[in-house]
Amino acid sequence: MGLITLVLVMLLAVVASGFVVRLLPVPVPLPLVQIALGAGIAAVADLGIVLAPEVFFLLFLPPLLFLDGWRIPKPGLFRDYGAVLQLALGLVVFTVLGMGFFIHWMIPTMPLEVAFALAAVLSPTDPIAVTAIAARSPLPARVMHVLEGESLLNDASGLVCLRFAVAALLTGSFSMSDALLTFAQLALGGLATGVLITLGATWIKGRISRHAGEEPGIEVLISLLIPFGAYLVADRLGVSPILAAVAAGITMSHAEIRGQVQAITRVRRNAVWDTVRFAVNGVIFVLMGEQLPAILSGAVTAVRETGHREAWWLAVYVLAITVGLAALRWLWVYVSLRLTLLRRHEGPPLSRGTIHRLVGAMTLAGVRGAITLAGILTLPLMLDHRTAFPARDLAVFLAAGVILASLVAAAIGLPRVLKGLAPDSLAEVDQTADRIRAAAARAAILAVERAQHEMSAGRTDADLHAAVAARVMELYRRRLDADSPDATTADLFRRTDEIERRLRLAGLRAERAEIFRIARAREIDDDLARRLVREIDLMEARYLA
Repeated sequence: MGLITLVLVMLLAVVASGFVVRLLPVPVPLPLVQIALGAGIAAVADLGIVLAPEVFFLLFLPPLLFLDGWRIPKPGLFRDYGAVLQLALGLVVFTVLGMGFFIHWMIPTMPLEVAFALAAVLSPTDPIAVTAIAARSPLPARVMHVLEGESLLNDASGLVCLRFAVAALLTGSFSMSDALLTFAQLALGGLATGVLITLGATWIKGRISRHAGEEPGIEVLISLLIPFGAYLVADRLGVSPILAAVAAGITMSHAEIRGQVQAITRVRRNAVWDTVRFAVNGVIFVLMGEQLPAILSGAVTAVRETGHREAWWLAVYVLAITVGLAALRWLWVYVSLRLTLLRRHEGPPLSRGTIHRLVGAMTLAGVRGAITLAGILTLPLMLDHRTAFPARDLAVFLAAGVILASLVAAAIGLPRVLKGLAPDSLAEVDQTADRIRAAAARAAILAVERAQHEMSAGRTDADLHAAVAARVMELYRRRLDADSPDATTADLFRRTDEIERRLRLAGLRAERAEIFRIARAREIDDDLARRLVREIDLMEARYLA
């Protein structure tokens, strides 16, 4: 099957998954639906897809990791850096050691080095899967920030552990000092590369835009190329390309708040990135489902090498590993929560039941995904020219099985664990939004006054300028009144704003319908109709935000 046809089939499956998940009578996480569609495609058509790990990493991970780094709330990430690092580094090592010995004990025919390699790829949680699960079962804001930070940073530590486990199997030697030094080089080098690439690209783009003007299409394309550039440069330099993509996204968010791009560019860029995220994220899980039958076939053969002829032992292994991962994560998260987040928690102390619910939620939210799948596929096929890599098919199946099991456990368990839990049990009550809006409104009033005086100076229609300025400033004064300490006044203005919002939306939709009617009647050309509708769409988006 041609590459273009293959891409179209994958995208069509992603589109279908979006409809299916809305038509199901019970809520089901989108990744599970996409995996099922992928398996269905494999059952009816032999697409002949061979996942090359290096291509898989390059095509799918850089944009998604970049976007997660771009949009993750930075104050929450830096505020809870202690908890994030404990999970991203400490928990990974704890999981590799604990699960490595456990898997080798459970499956003695799997060499210890291979067991450690499997544990290493199972240790990172996946930011894509975490976000997808949280969309269905909203987690407390602060907990979500910690999980997002963990999933962005633990990829490097898990993949470094994988690298040394494989090296130990190939060479028969391992050095802890070399491992720590290599990890530091990979991590720091990747972070520095991502920062420098993004700063360099935004600086060059800014200089050119100031002289030649800004073209939104070019700006959007540059933002799409930055993560791939950071990833490729880091890979060429021999440092962590994954952390380079994450660092590029975090740096991009700092460049964004300098406000150097036009509003229309931001609108278009956000729309493009939302589409890219939905499409790429969906294709990853559809591909995983498409690969499952082949993975299962190889694992059934491999399980016989463990001394069991029945294929159902594969399910036993997957369940045991999933439970073991959850137990280790629960223990580590409980200790970490006690030492960091709860110690700095303000307000009344949390009950024992609330603490256990939070720990349970963070444990279930440790979903495995694309990082695990891509990592396990990097295992070499041969140790040398004559010896096959031991238990490779079994390791690949177990990794895929744990991904599925963790998704199912999160889909079933998270809603129950979070039931009755306040959405922000650990989040500090943030009251700064109203204060910032008020400050922005006061600045706007001063700017309107200055602009009105400059525009009306020496003109005969100064009264007209003053009247229009008064009308504009009245909108901002109403916003200030809505934030006043008088609860009755604030409630009145908020209700007034809501009524106005609904009326404006009704008017905008009527405007758009009339423009479409006129365009269908061929009274205006399509280009003018698109421009007028776009103006209305932008205004409607403002009231729907």
